[in-house]
Amino acid sequence: MTHPKRREAAEKLASTAPPGALRVVMDPDPTGTPSVLRTALAAWSSIEDGATHQLVVQDDMVLSDSFFRRAQRAIEEMPDAALALFALWDSRNGAAVRFGALAGARWVGAVNEYFPCVSIILPRRVAEGFVEYGRSRLGGWPDDILMYRYLSEQGVPRYVSVPNLAEHEDRGSISGNAFRGPRRSVCFLPSDPPADERPRLTGLEVIPFFKQGVAQCAVRIAAPGPQRWLHLDCRRYLEGAGVRASLLRAAPSRAGDGAGADDVRGTWLTAFAMGLVERRDRVSCTPHGPGLSPDRAVVAEALATIGPGGISHARTEEQIGERREELAHAAWEGLQAGREAADDLARPRRSRRMPPSRPRRVGVLGAATPLGEHLVRGLTDRGHLATELAPGKPDDDSGCAAVVDLSGLHQADGKAEGDAHLTVRLPRDSEASPLPEPATYTLHVGDVYGPGCSRHTPIGRMVWNALRSHAVVVGKEADHPLHPLHVSDLVDALSVVLSTPPPIRDLTLAGPEPCTVADMAEAVRRAVRPVPIETEEGACAAARRPLPGGARPPGWAPTTGLDRGLHSFAQWLAYEGVLLMPD
Repeated sequence: MTHPKRREAAEKLASTAPPGALRVVMDPDPTGTPSVLRTALAAWSSIEDGATHQLVVQDDMVLSDSFFRRAQRAIEEMPDAALALFALWDSRNGAAVRFGALAGARWVGAVNEYFPCVSIILPRRVAEGFVEYGRSRLGGWPDDILMYRYLSEQGVPRYVSVPNLAEHEDRGSISGNAFRGPRRSVCFLPSDPPADERPRLTGLEVIPFFKQGVAQCAVRIAAPGPQRWLHLDCRRYLEGAGVRASLLRAAPSRAGDGAGADDVRGTWLTAFAMGLVERRDRVSCTPHGPGLSPDRAVVAEALATIGPGGISHARTEEQIGERREELAHAAWEGLQAGREAADDLARPRRSRRMPPSRPRRVGVLGAATPLGEHLVRGLTDRGHLATELAPGKPDDDSGCAAVVDLSGLHQADGKAEGDAHLTVRLPRDSEASPLPEPATYTLHVGDVYGPGCSRHTPIGRMVWNALRSHAVVVGKEADHPLHPLHVSDLVDALSVVLSTPPPIRDLTLAGPEPCTVADMAEAVRRAVRPVPIETEEGACAAARRPLPGGARPPGWAPTTGLDRGLHSFAQWLAYEGVLLMPD
């Protein structure tokens, strides 16, 4: 699939394939608004009579030597599956490919993310269904997000190749993706030979990945209901898993103190989490066989792209190349350190004279929401024994040392007027409270945003529009103040209040300075997607009272930068919120 501007590249790619295997499909409206989906639907519609499957490749891909032989064998083994032949080096699916490499798999089950569409195979009935599905959704979500939603709704099995069968050549982006920096494969070996395509890895529960300079984890929720994932900070996840904070603070041998130290540490931390999860969860693929073992070249390439992918948003191809060896070394170090940490955690502990202090039980009212799930997990990772409470139960009957009530957050519909807040109640004689009488704290939170938050809030509406390449609208509210507070900072503040209840009962949580609606629109353009900002009249911010002035919890201050926070919010809305909150 191509555009007239790149027809020559598409024809060149088609000429490298076996005769008749590839043909060029053009954008049906090349002078219209750029749309990958429009051209993709034309490509999926062009399936030939008698074909059982359709392969669609974008014009800026390079195919491996064994591309068609591996693809054919994979179709024979998985005739009903959607097969992605490429995944980006900073993506969750790319992180799943790395686990597949460590396990010796040839295919890995896709995880909670867009489904990569730059080189993809669909069964005929699935391709035809996607054409109908996509035609009614033009002008909205990108094709890969829609493909993820469609395949999920239809229950189509989804796999990604290990190693990838295609590589992306950056020739500029017609659809406006150039702002993301170099976009390369997580693991591409052009001469990877054909092999047994049966070994597969599925059921991954934790996905560590390095993106936008931040080591992160996607963690599957083990709970009834539709499948969903939490979006967590990697370091916090590891501390919650029992890894000593001092071990995680120890710098890798090559980190140093220079400008690139954070890149090395992020690479190391991501690989550490991979090693711990691999060893602790005994990650392995099926079917097992006596001759099944990881390919060293595949493993080496998969690990070597952790660092480059994590810094690709802010580095050129040349700058990334200069750091590749250093970052690859950090990845190997991190992987081994994570494996050793898993072995250490599995060893039985010697009895101690003084039993370790048990975490206090914290009940959370109103936790049966995406935001509530993130708050409960966040408190748990910070050492609190947090659990969801059924509504209507008196605090002193809950058996909890503290109760956090989320009912005042007003996240459900974005139409709340007044002060968004939550309360923390410490029942009488609670071990958490130094006071003899019950203590109730009110935490004024401003505009909470991040994983788990609604798209109907003022910040949520801006991010939701930018994700779909729609303009961010500001109007008469452009100068109104917003008080952004990221979910991670909210959990940190809650943890401080629960651990060391302050003498002041009325507390205010927000950044050091408010920003205006117009400022937030610019930040969304910068962190999510460079869409237009329209100044038409529109209700962008709900009417609310000013954030009450008050003291912060002692020792607490927000640490999440706005760009990083908005990016994490956008990721959650695109991959989880899109399934929970339909258009």
